[in-house]
Amino acid sequence: MKSAGREFDLCVVGLGPTGRALAHRAVAAGLTVAAVDPRPDRLWHPTYSCWVDELPQWLPSSAIAIRIESPTVWTKAEHRIARPYCVLSKPGLHAALPLDDATVVTGRAARVDAHEVELTDGTILTAATVFDTRGLPALGQRRAASAHGIFVDERTAAPMIADGEGLLLDWRPENGAGPDAPPSFLYAVPVGDGTVIFEETSLGLRAGMPQHELRRRTLNRLAAHGIRLTGGEPTEAAHYPLDQPPPKSGIARPIPFGSRGGMMHPCTGYSVADSLALVDTALAAVRDGRDPIAELWPVRARLTYWMRMRGLWGLGRLTTDQSIAMFDAFFTESPRGQRALLSAHDDYTALGAVLFNTVAHTWPFRWRFDLVGWTNRNRWLGYDFDHAPVSAARR
Repeated sequence: MKSAGREFDLCVVGLGPTGRALAHRAVAAGLTVAAVDPRPDRLWHPTYSCWVDELPQWLPSSAIAIRIESPTVWTKAEHRIARPYCVLSKPGLHAALPLDDATVVTGRAARVDAHEVELTDGTILTAATVFDTRGLPALGQRRAASAHGIFVDERTAAPMIADGEGLLLDWRPENGAGPDAPPSFLYAVPVGDGTVIFEETSLGLRAGMPQHELRRRTLNRLAAHGIRLTGGEPTEAAHYPLDQPPPKSGIARPIPFGSRGGMMHPCTGYSVADSLALVDTALAAVRDGRDPIAELWPVRARLTYWMRMRGLWGLGRLTTDQSIAMFDAFFTESPRGQRALLSAHDDYTALGAVLFNTVAHTWPFRWRFDLVGWTNRNRWLGYDFDHAPVSAARR
């Protein structure tokens, strides 16, 4: 084994957006930083989006590719959400998080401990604090977010997505899935490079929904609006667990941060904005000698996560009609209630109220038993997508 010969204040393992932001802000705070990644200069592949008000003040506007002032949700009717939403610019975000004064090490971590990181080539980095931001472990049979996205030229996409518009959830029955198949919705937004991503999305299913099924449903939706593709359009796939819990405090081990550290939203699959917003909280704890996990996850934040997990379990057992009814009830709630579920890290009182009200206003009454898990707790477990009945898309 060979030591790098220097002890750092902080070592960050993994340079996705979360890890890169953590390393960047740590350098800005005057800490000595090592950052480890197999490909530290790569531009990230996934498309990242968030509500504009979730982003920290220190992030420049150049990190935003597209801003959508009032995104749309379709349930039983059209809902306009009066809250600006944005798609992040991958090159803009990368450039906004320079690591010029950090020690960037190209390599893969073989061992990550509380104060040491050993690389596969035997190099050992030592640090007073180690953050593990390498993302999520394998999915297995965990509850998942699954999506298949197709990037379509803006002019071709115009019948569905006009300039400045975006669809956050489109539950209109146009994806060809029958009423007895696991539900999915469409997410469609411009990404800032002249294309629109159309992404059929499933939330909460154990082991997720396969890509071939999601692609079929996406193509059905586009066909329902007269959009025909060439077959050569770029695509994007997502398939990851939603139930990564917050870490426990007071244990001598590396600090998981970002999606690996419980910041993956169980009900939406978003994690980047919340992670960016919490970077300075974590670093302030490091600088002041406090436990970063305790600062990131006080009781109110853990209670918020616990309630969102109940929402995730509910999502994973609903039919399409039940999902539509539930989201229709939710998007008539107050702006604070909507924020409490969709993004607020620790507004547990508003979250409890909005969850109760959403269940209470979901009709017919018997569907509430599915929402809370008294019936059909494992409705879609083991569903065979390869032999599922196919329904014609309906308008």
